[in-house]
Amino acid sequence: MKKFKEFDIPFVGLKQGEHRFDYRIDNSFFEEFGYTDFNETSLKVDVVLHKRSNMLELDFAVKGTVNVNCDLSNEPYDQKIKGKLELIVKFGEEYNDENEDILILPHGEHQINVAQYIYEMTVLSVPAKKIHPGVKDGTLDSEIVRKLTELQPGTEKEKDEETDPRWDSLKKLLSDK
Repeated sequence: MKKFKEFDIPFVGLKQGEHRFDYRIDNSFFEEFGYTDFNETSLKVDVVLHKRSNMLELDFAVKGTVNVNCDLSNEPYDQKIKGKLELIVKFGEEYNDENEDILILPHGEHQINVAQYIYEMTVLSVPAKKIHPGVKDGTLDSEIVRKLTELQPGTEKEKDEETDPRWDSLKKLLSDK
């Protein structure tokens, strides 16, 4: 993790209480992780460290925009994201990160690297289904969107087509109740 040295927080020399750290994140951060789903990124991450006598509490907050491709039209757009993460750091015999909310560091450690937590929080803050705002409000003019609208079930074409008379008889049974 030498490439993420700026995300090291040395907690040994800090007094007990609250300490703030701010980070600006761009695409190069995600490229270091091999993550290429974002076209562009402009994020602000705030980390608040609460140092206690026997543990650390870290509160992460991310806010900003990521440029992603729409799942329906494949058109790029800016998706606003906002996310939070809380992490408790305790000290023990050996390193243990099996629990997602609690990190155990060995007793001799003097710093914590928060890059992985920022990465995970940001990626999980992006909606699972990414839809361009122009698709939602109908303002996006794209060949893919026009074709999807044309092929949508229940369009005028299907209503005008002849139906099988056998089905008409069965539909009549449903309406005779």
